[in-house]
Amino acid sequence: MHIQHDVSLKSYNTFGIDVKARDFISFGSSDALEEIVDSFPAIHKDRRLVLGGGSNILLSGDFDGYVLKNDIGGIDVVEEDDEMVKVKAGAGVSWHELVLFAVNKGWGGIENMSLIPGSCGAAPMQNIGAYGVELKDVFDSLEAYHIQDKSRVVFSHKDCSFGYRESVFKHQYKDQFVITSMTLRLLKIPIFHTEYGAIRQELERMQIPDLTVKAISDAVIRIRSSKLPDPAKTGNAGSFFKNPSVSEETHQRLKDEYPHLVSFVNSDGTYKLAAGWLIEQCGWKGYRKGDAGCYPLQALVLVNYGTASGAEILQLSEEIQSSVIQKFGVKLEREVNLI
Repeated sequence: MHIQHDVSLKSYNTFGIDVKARDFISFGSSDALEEIVDSFPAIHKDRRLVLGGGSNILLSGDFDGYVLKNDIGGIDVVEEDDEMVKVKAGAGVSWHELVLFAVNKGWGGIENMSLIPGSCGAAPMQNIGAYGVELKDVFDSLEAYHIQDKSRVVFSHKDCSFGYRESVFKHQYKDQFVITSMTLRLLKIPIFHTEYGAIRQELERMQIPDLTVKAISDAVIRIRSSKLPDPAKTGNAGSFFKNPSVSEETHQRLKDEYPHLVSFVNSDGTYKLAAGWLIEQCGWKGYRKGDAGCYPLQALVLVNYGTASGAEILQLSEEIQSSVIQKFGVKLEREVNLI
């Protein structure tokens, strides 16, 4: 166990924001995490930030506290039968690595979420999702360490209270637990989800004769690669805002005023609006001020072209929120966590 001081976090967040952590410690197992907590009692009451892939955060300044880098690895099959397989992944495993592991086995359930950046530990916190599929659809359980109580806890699907990009770890248990592993239930006989037009169109372009898990994964990778910037080249955290939901009445009002409004009906009768479309209509797509900007191919993605600060990205996001409220009367909520 080695603690470092005044460590740059530029390479630990996909926005590439160059700020420093006062104290930085990495761990590769639950036992190592427990040892860290025992060795540094101040962790209990001081500021702390658990980092996985750093793909869903915006660092607004230097972090005056402990940064714990989760590097717990490993992908293992823990249970299976003729129809289903349970796969357990360490929290530090790259999400896309887990997707490729499942795809190569022909196991279905997460292929629509190919190429989502970040780690497996962050996936349940955010209830990640893409192209009609969410983590909660395949989630079985997770293991987490409670820093204050020094206890290891297993969370079931119900315990996590999943919602749209939501879980108990973002609210009720915020900053209390460190997720150490996650287990998913995948299908040996996949159920394909190709309802989203972009996937169907891409599969047609690929001229796929027989639908497979790999074909869908490849299609999603091609779509995402064509629309979204590579964090290794252009700093970003993927979708910066959530798609807002509005009442049927509000949806009808907007539809009457804006016939080309992009929306989808929810199971509860409300309507989900495409945040990217709203932002684009306000003229932000391709906007750039200094090194902070709005990606030219997808307005939902804010980018750091080089040396933008977290404060500059945050200011841009607030200006976008204000303009959407002014034009549509709809409030956009950040999907990215502000630190």
